[in-house]
Amino acid sequence: MGLFKRFFKKDKKKKKEDKGKKGIKISSNYNKNINQIKNILKDCEDVIYREFTVGSEQNYNFAIIYIDGLIDKKLISDYVLESLMHQARELEPNPKIFKNKLYELCKKGNIAATEIKEAQTIDEAIDYILAGETILILENYPKILVISSRGWPVRGLQEPQTETVIRGPRDGFVETGKYNTTLIRRRIRDPKLKLKYMKLGVRSKTDVAIMYIEDIANKEMVEEVKRRLKDIKIDSVIESGYIEQYIQDNYYSPFPQVETTERPDAVAASLYEGRIAIVTDNTPFVLLVPATLTTFLQSSEDYYERWIITSLIRLLRYVAALIALLLPSLYIAITSYHPGMLPTELALYVAATRDGVPFPAFIEAFIMEATIELLREAGMRLSGPIGTTIGIVGGLVIGQAAVEAGIVSPLMIIIVAVTTISSFAIPNYSFATSFRIVRFAIMLSSAILGLYGIMLGLLLLGSHLVNLKSFGVPYLTPFVSTGITWMDLKDAFVTYPIPKANKRPKFTNVVDETRTDEENTIKAERGDEDDRGQ
Repeated sequence: MGLFKRFFKKDKKKKKEDKGKKGIKISSNYNKNINQIKNILKDCEDVIYREFTVGSEQNYNFAIIYIDGLIDKKLISDYVLESLMHQARELEPNPKIFKNKLYELCKKGNIAATEIKEAQTIDEAIDYILAGETILILENYPKILVISSRGWPVRGLQEPQTETVIRGPRDGFVETGKYNTTLIRRRIRDPKLKLKYMKLGVRSKTDVAIMYIEDIANKEMVEEVKRRLKDIKIDSVIESGYIEQYIQDNYYSPFPQVETTERPDAVAASLYEGRIAIVTDNTPFVLLVPATLTTFLQSSEDYYERWIITSLIRLLRYVAALIALLLPSLYIAITSYHPGMLPTELALYVAATRDGVPFPAFIEAFIMEATIELLREAGMRLSGPIGTTIGIVGGLVIGQAAVEAGIVSPLMIIIVAVTTISSFAIPNYSFATSFRIVRFAIMLSSAILGLYGIMLGLLLLGSHLVNLKSFGVPYLTPFVSTGITWMDLKDAFVTYPIPKANKRPKFTNVVDETRTDEENTIKAERGDEDDRGQ
């Protein structure tokens, strides 16, 4: 009997949950609908209830409900209220038709709004209100009209602060998702560009858009992105970082597996490569998946300048990444364990600069690296001019004072300065931060085992990166993947001339690998010649 009760209670509980998911039904009783909305949105003084009547011979009660500050009041006033309150009264239609088809008359004839939808339940109507829409309730009709009227304040388009370029577009994403998808659509005038909306967050109900090009992106990867987003169970999604941590393959790894960008041109270029963009409302950062080590070391500007220049710059980034990762560790290992590797004169100079320094090389390097990280963090949290001043003055003053006090050697100041500058050469901030974290671990291993410690740290780092994946794509693609062409491998280090780059990268398993259709180009040229001949 107890077992029966247990299953019976579960079934009963499940029925209640299913009933709750359906929501409150819309009633034909005008006052009941308004009272239900008021009960749910009680103590919300920014919710506006505007009741009025429509009709010349017989008055019918109407009500619009919206949140002050989230809607375009001029649109509601000029194209909804004026149409219903003035123009509808002047029509004087047949009373019988007016009574039976009032809802259709309002929906199709009197409201001059560009987008009108229907809410199926009271809960759905409230979701629309909270999203910045206006709902219209009619007397004696079990339906609610939803009028598109979003009009909250929006930040103007500005150049991205974290991804500045010398040559390229200057517009960046803003905090409104609709504007961000528009900026992407402006660059991709292709009907194959698909956009799928979903809401994440049980309470926040944040709008999230998935964008991909249908005949380029891999369908299995698109479905995997949708599945991971649907599996997110959280009460609120404030920023795209929440989504990033949920959908990445390994959230214990210091390396990011989802690329973030503020640039619409970077998103458009990634979509043409078969990648998938995730646009989140309330943030200017768009997520791109899958992501690999090479994509983090590339910049959208690489394809705007001539390929020879950008190839040299891209190689310089790889050198900068190695310097940012290994230079302090090499200093510690050589000065502490392997001074014989240096030429005699250089070894004597290093020993002379360290004369009087009371700390071993590891403590010396750790103090200066930690100081630089503190200065960098302080400069980022302050306003532009003040942050720049603190970074420059703080670095000069603290470095000079540390040398004069005998705490660190002058060579250590140079090592730290070159390491910091090299980390700034990495285009992606999250990826550069990962190198900063791993650098401290390799410094510790070099302090214990010298060069052997560095090799051990690199082996552990390499094994981690080899096993790391982003949506099933190996993180070290194209270096460890099968089926990768020689062109993909070259494009990882240098920029290939665009006229010769007629194939898309294969790491996303794209459906359409060809960038240019040579057959269609030849046919078009022949057609032009025939037209000229005629």
